Amino acid sequence: MNFLRKYNIVPKNIEYYNIAFTHTSYSNEHNLNYNYERLEFLGDAILELVVTDYLYRNENAKEGEMTKLRASYVCENALYEYAKEIELNNFIKVGNGERKSGGQNKKVIMADVFEALLGAIYLDLGYDKVKEFVETVVFPHIKNKENNDFLRDYKSELQEVVQTSRKSVIYEVVNESGPAHNKTFEVVAKVEGIVYGKAKAGSKKEAEQLAAKEALSKKAN
Repeated sequence: MNFLRKYNIVPKNIEYYNIAFTHTSYSNEHNLNYNYERLEFLGDAILELVVTDYLYRNENAKEGEMTKLRASYVCENALYEYAKEIELNNFIKVGNGERKSGGQNKKVIMADVFEALLGAIYLDLGYDKVKEFVETVVFPHIKNKENNDFLRDYKSELQEVVQTSRKSVIYEVVNESGPAHNKTFEVVAKVEGIVYGKAKAGSKKEAEQLAAKEALSKKAN
């Protein structure tokens, strides 16, 4: 994990980081009693706090606007971008079956591992160090928000479009596949019973966003 040194992170307890990169499929295959999920839970809260503090100090916006902006930087799409940027996929440990389906590169897994890494840094080196890491990796995206496509909320955009005719969008899961730890959801976006968008993703939220994106694309064309 030499990449950590690039961000001035010198682990005191490497075990935290080993756990942060361990997916449930790997744990199950190797009879381990740990995986990254607890660290992910911790990292999620830490990231939200650091981003909230930054927005409060640097954005002259109302609460609702800041809430929406914060959500953009802690959503799965954003986490995936951060994880790709620091190449976390090179360190994620998954089981054989998950590896064959490209598990190390899946959006939902990479996003989860990024949060788990934040939890590991916090437990190992404290809040100031994890804040420093977030400042290095995440804050440049906040400062350059006009160039971040992942900030777009396609669901909100689609709803605004259909509201002009007093209609509403309904998202429906039409299919679920895969094991419990690695499900794929197929979602359709409907307006008055007509399907305008369809998409698959590793989470319902992501599938809904992609379905909305497709619906908007069809309208634009």
